[in-house]
Amino acid sequence: MQVLINSVQLNLIIQKLAQELLENDTNCENIIFIGLQPRGIYISNLIVEQIKQLCPSENIKYGLLDITFYRDDVRTQIHIANKTEIPFSIDGKKVILIDDVLYTGRTIRAALDALQDFGRPQKVELCVLVNRRFDRELPIQPDYCGKVINSNVQQKVKVDKEKGEVVIY
Repeated sequence: MQVLINSVQLNLIIQKLAQELLENDTNCENIIFIGLQPRGIYISNLIVEQIKQLCPSENIKYGLLDITFYRDDVRTQIHIANKTEIPFSIDGKKVILIDDVLYTGRTIRAALDALQDFGRPQKVELCVLVNRRFDRELPIQPDYCGKVINSNVQQKVKVDKEKGEVVIY
């Protein structure tokens, strides 16, 4: 096991991502942040908290999206459904999906499918903590990325919430 991002680096990356997410839009009124259940929630919570600190007067819209039943492996693997919380309209809004690790792209494809049940956003962007740039199965790339790594199919990349770091093994 190797530490890719330690806790100090993680805090710096979260700050950087929050600032990048706000660079193009000074008004958060038309932006909706959506954390992907279950593994993207830890990172999305950190990023949204940082955004709230950067824009204390803004009403930050933040939701959680469960993609369990949109996965292409839902019939072949056991998955535990989580809760979707999107208590606002996404119609005509810029939606920023936030996840921990982008690997094959299949999770994001499922998220895009699930998102359609909540309306038609004006634009969807993707923010990830780690981009495993090789072995992508779908043509999906992040708009915002904390760290790009080269890894192989046998390796796993996990965010350790207890230690606040990212490891590869």
